Amino acid sequence: MNQITIDEIIKRALIEDMNYGDITTESLGLVERQIGAKLRAKESGTLSGLEVFKRVFELVDAEIEVTLHYGDGEVVRQGDEVAYLRGRAISVLKAERTALNLLQRMSGIATITAKYVEAVRPFSSRIVDTRKTAPGLRLLDKQAVLHGGGYNHRFNLSDAVMIKDNHIRAVGSILEAVRQARAVIPHTMRIEVEVESLKELEEAIDAGADIVMLDNMTGDVMEEAVKINRGRVILEASGNVTLKTVEKIAQTGVDVISVGALTHSVKAMDLSLKFDL
Repeated sequence: MNQITIDEIIKRALIEDMNYGDITTESLGLVERQIGAKLRAKESGTLSGLEVFKRVFELVDAEIEVTLHYGDGEVVRQGDEVAYLRGRAISVLKAERTALNLLQRMSGIATITAKYVEAVRPFSSRIVDTRKTAPGLRLLDKQAVLHGGGYNHRFNLSDAVMIKDNHIRAVGSILEAVRQARAVIPHTMRIEVEVESLKELEEAIDAGADIVMLDNMTGDVMEEAVKINRGRVILEASGNVTLKTVEKIAQTGVDVISVGALTHSVKAMDLSLKFDL
């Protein structure tokens, strides 16, 4: 990860949480009090964001010592001690909520991603994320997907061409949309086209698309799409993918399965930081 960008994310979060300082902590005379603190997992899951967690404390107070017992991508069980902190109480208290918020969200994303990855393990399909991320946290959200064993889709609108239904309506046809995009993009960039039928799939392939997204298709239709494609383009399945349906989607033979639920409605992993006095 780009540490400069990560630091900016952390600093914005810290400013949001204490733009004028921490009134409670600063009023309790804790300036010189040294404490230890244990980070524990209150449920089992896949960790992500430990380096971010550590960095929050470093930016608040460079003298806080953070010892990590696990690494990003590792699995912990309920009750495991994940990390130990030592430093000024006033600094730990100022950084605590921001550090936990980021760690818990990222670990929640990694945990659910790992479940999707495990569900399709017998097949060749990749689990990838989407742009349905928390505003301002996309870099962290997508890093967490990697820690869970998944892969990243495009990071933003500048990364690749993705021609969707409204683009096609605006231009007039898949062929014309691909032609216009191909004429101006760098030779290193790919074009993906979203389709809603087998007819549109064939149009996208004939137009020269590199990737075709099969939008909300049934398993039978996706199987037929794989047969029609014959490996000519990368096929991506998308639309309302859940843990209950992802295995059947992978069985169709599609190359990629994009899952918005990895990031758009994730449940944070429960971790707690308690003073060790």
